Amino acid sequence: MEQTLSCLHPNPGWDNAQTHTPASAPIDSATDMVGKHCILELYDCDKSKLDDEAFLRTTITTAAKRAGATLLNLITHRFEPQGVTGLALLAESHISIHTWPETGYAAVDVFTCGDHTMPEKACQHLRDELKAMNHALRSFLRETPSAVAEVERTPECTPR
Repeated sequence: MEQTLSCLHPNPGWDNAQTHTPASAPIDSATDMVGKHCILELYDCDKSKLDDEAFLRTTITTAAKRAGATLLNLITHRFEPQGVTGLALLAESHISIHTWPETGYAAVDVFTCGDHTMPEKACQHLRDELKAMNHALRSFLRETPSAVAEVERTPECTPR
């Protein structure tokens, strides 16, 4: 059975002869949306929640579900004396969070590819659960340049 990876953005490891565009070459206009990327700044959050690794794991898991994404793996790390970093690997891309409980701040990154996901819903859930009094959300579309979108791509695999 052949597996397709339709939501992947071009990256190293793919057949460079077919997909490489030199940095000096003009970039064609985008033709295909790869996904949506949200950058969320959360301010004046509940400091105890920003330092609660178990709470953040549950909150990130629910945020992924709210976005309509498929959670593949979740890793977190609690720092001493405070702070947590979490990374959710999604079938559609990722959610990351870095917290600074001492200032009530969290930096969140949500990138989902495809058109079936809603990363803004993940951001809303994180904002609500962390009780952010203020926030800034920037979102933008990730797009595939037409020079890449029109080329059939297959991952280079080397048998081990």
